[in-house]
Amino acid sequence: MTKFTKILLIMTIACTPVAASAQTENPLMQNHWNTPHQTPPFSLIRNEHYKPAMLAAIDEAKANIKKIKSQKANPTFENTIVAMQTASEKLERISNILFNLNECNTSPELQQIVMDILPELTRFENSVSMDEKLFMRVKAVYDQRDQLSLTTEQRTLLENTYKGFVRNGVNLTGKDRKTYAKNSERLSQLSQMMNQNVLADNNEYTLHITNAEDLSGLPANVIAAASAEAKGEGWTFTLAYPSYGPFLTFADNRGLREQIWKAYNSRGNRGNENDNNEIIREMTYLRYQQAKLLGYANYSEYVLSDRMCETPLQLNDFFGQLLQASTPFAIKDLKAVSNFAASHGAELPLQRWDFSYWSEKLKQEQYGFDAEVLRPYFQLEKVRQGIFDLYGRLYGLSFRQAEGIEVYHPDVVVFEVYRQDRFMGVLYLDMHPRASKRSGAWMTEFRPQSDIDGKQIRPLIQVVCNFSKPVGNTPALLSFDEVETFMHEFGHAMHGMLTDCVYPSISGTSVKRDFVELPSQVMENWCYEPQFLNTFARHYQTGDTIPGEYIRKIKAAEKYLAGWLCSRQLSLGLADFAFHTINKPIEGPIEDFERQYMRELLPPVQGCNTSTAFTHIFAGGYASGYYGYKWAEVLDADVFSEFKKNGIFDQATAERFLNEILSKGGSEHPAILFRNFMGRDPNINALLIRCGFAEEIKTAFEK
Repeated sequence: MTKFTKILLIMTIACTPVAASAQTENPLMQNHWNTPHQTPPFSLIRNEHYKPAMLAAIDEAKANIKKIKSQKANPTFENTIVAMQTASEKLERISNILFNLNECNTSPELQQIVMDILPELTRFENSVSMDEKLFMRVKAVYDQRDQLSLTTEQRTLLENTYKGFVRNGVNLTGKDRKTYAKNSERLSQLSQMMNQNVLADNNEYTLHITNAEDLSGLPANVIAAASAEAKGEGWTFTLAYPSYGPFLTFADNRGLREQIWKAYNSRGNRGNENDNNEIIREMTYLRYQQAKLLGYANYSEYVLSDRMCETPLQLNDFFGQLLQASTPFAIKDLKAVSNFAASHGAELPLQRWDFSYWSEKLKQEQYGFDAEVLRPYFQLEKVRQGIFDLYGRLYGLSFRQAEGIEVYHPDVVVFEVYRQDRFMGVLYLDMHPRASKRSGAWMTEFRPQSDIDGKQIRPLIQVVCNFSKPVGNTPALLSFDEVETFMHEFGHAMHGMLTDCVYPSISGTSVKRDFVELPSQVMENWCYEPQFLNTFARHYQTGDTIPGEYIRKIKAAEKYLAGWLCSRQLSLGLADFAFHTINKPIEGPIEDFERQYMRELLPPVQGCNTSTAFTHIFAGGYASGYYGYKWAEVLDADVFSEFKKNGIFDQATAERFLNEILSKGGSEHPAILFRNFMGRDPNINALLIRCGFAEEIKTAFEK
């Protein structure tokens, strides 16, 4: 799930008017758009509009902040805390458009605009977070919080606002204050630079094949897509996952698998102008310096002080539990794949470009499971409708395609979402890869939900993926993994869509980072349920429902490589943790540092690593937070056990999940929200059972 960090104390609001002529000439500066639901008028927005609009919106926000801190009235929750929520609507609105489009429909010009505006934006952010006069008003309200009649959401907002100032350096003085502000500005630039470098390296490489023999093993749809990419002159494979993933999994040509694997895993580490080694070195040390200035031992300690997992010690314990449970199974998985490969003439030890290939063949032999035979049953539009129908069944939602709402690219489709007759928001779906879009899948928003002073603002939600494209007359056919990804991101989208909070900074997905994956990951569980698959999985040509035999194979293979996959995810979390517990600059190549901490079971490859393209932690808000995916797996396995107990379509369970989790946003601590739904604290056993590790549960897991 990714977006530009919300400007401190966030913004959704009424602002000082701009000159009428400027508003007319620049659509971004208009206070009102003549569009359905105030959706962005993308056709009117040009690149030259962004910078003047952003600068004007920053000035407008500064003026509003000045009014708050300069008023003579004593500080109150309304005239200070709520007023800060309503101080920068236009800036938030414009920045959401700019940064979201820079992620999914960028250009060199747009990238430069972002780099030009970032220093101004960060300076404004710092000027607010370090404003002592403004903070004294906030502190005055915070100090009398126990005497105020506040709702739970208001109390949370007050605490978040107060802690936001403290965690962003308001108590620093003199040289430390200047250093913190300077570091913040530099970090925001480095984050964007890394994103741009990874995208550039991603687009720079192609594997062009002219000999048809080199296509051996590849499914017909993959070959057709490669032919379309090459425009009929041979076959071209790219590092976009719908191209790269199947090639690595199915191509018989080991040398070409090695070539494309190395290209993918050397992004940001090729020694060219896109190299990210120095960026990571600088970012990690700057983060350490920021944490030290605020009184923390390292950046991880700083991050975790505002998470469900509250300390590095607690996180280490979590890693230890899952490593103890999963490592024996990961070793068994590797041994099984290696033995199978050796029995078919493969040279051992397996290399990294071999594992997907041989593990897929072993899966086919063990389960009679060929992932590619599933594709015809997962036409994108039918999968989408299946997901729509699931949310209709669980939460009473309906999705109506909206032809009158503008999009920023022809690939995008847009829907109005209703719950019974109530308008819930707008949903943009952008499903296919292109050179202007970064890799991966994520959910974000053009506008958050809010309800200040009874002014109902419903959200504008965006889901961006990189799924297989249509080829010729064949529609887009998804792999089972892509179906899971769609369900995951849609879970994020509905978390943002079904929120019913008052204040924008805590609505929707604005929750603690190690809780935010629960509403998305829990939805993946439905993908393994025959009752759900039978509602939409039909052959795109014949209309036949997916055979029961295929569903049984999907279910039987659910735990395949569970140990290996868990170990891999934990390795990434451990590397992230290592980067953010340093107390001195990293020396030497980043790949050497990574190798010390990732518990990889396959041989290392010189020049290749994960970290130099690990945008989740260096450009996506997951710094010292990548563990959150595994943390949330504990939560989602626990929650889904409740659905299983009552029936996966049980509306009463869904209504409780909506009322206790989805609608609440970040209005209350997630531990309380979880407890309200489950009636107890999380239990790791549900995850261990789901992964097949239950037999290995030790006494420690029974506590």
